Amino acid sequence: MDNLGIVFLSEVVGTAILVLLGCGVVANVALAKNKGFGGGFLMVTIGWGLAVYCGVIAAYNSGAHLNPAVTLGLVASGAEEFGSGVPVNIISILTYIAGEMLGAVLGAVVVWLAYKQHFDQEPDPANKLGVFSTGPAIRSCGWNLVTEIIGTFVLVLIVIGFSRQGDTPGLAALGALPVALLVIVIGTSLGGPTGYAINPARDLGPRIAHFFLPIKGKGSSDWSYSWVPVLGPIIGGVLAGWASIVLLPILAA
Repeated sequence: MDNLGIVFLSEVVGTAILVLLGCGVVANVALAKNKGFGGGFLMVTIGWGLAVYCGVIAAYNSGAHLNPAVTLGLVASGAEEFGSGVPVNIISILTYIAGEMLGAVLGAVVVWLAYKQHFDQEPDPANKLGVFSTGPAIRSCGWNLVTEIIGTFVLVLIVIGFSRQGDTPGLAALGALPVALLVIVIGTSLGGPTGYAINPARDLGPRIAHFFLPIKGKGSSDWSYSWVPVLGPIIGGVLAGWASIVLLPILAA
């Protein structure tokens, strides 16, 4: 298998594990009759952070982007290579993003399989959708977009900062535990308004799975909001990439 094949498979597996464990903790908290039911936002935040930890470990060969915002942020920062020595070009960019998207869909499907009986017995369609995708506490798409931009900016700027101190651009450059802590602190500090997607694949992939899966009484997939957790992280990631060109040399001095 060539380098791009390894990258694709690595991103699929890593992102699938990320979404399986991340959306899985939401299912445990939100769906009726689970042992974790009512565990609260802090349990979800910690679960998502540790889900990222596991995804990074699984996708270490590709640099573990696991997130199109990270991929595009690295491009905007002027990186010449991604993980494993893969050069930055349109083919490699699309390979990373395709792997991230496919992995996110697959991970969401497995969450549904794991919690099938609980989805069947959950009366609230909003709780079912909430397992798969994010939604705002106060619906105001403009301000929700700002929140996602800020959260993703922080994520990608720190990722780029660490990648410049190592050999592998991407989340894996931080080491698995630091990036897990980074995601937890973003969730606990900035996650309240929107549920902090900070990753287009993490939201769009499971939302697509919610749309096509035969989930009993699932209701709408809320496509009218779906652009916010896609566009916001992309803008935040690219802005962080551009900002890193100026800010990170200053911070390192």
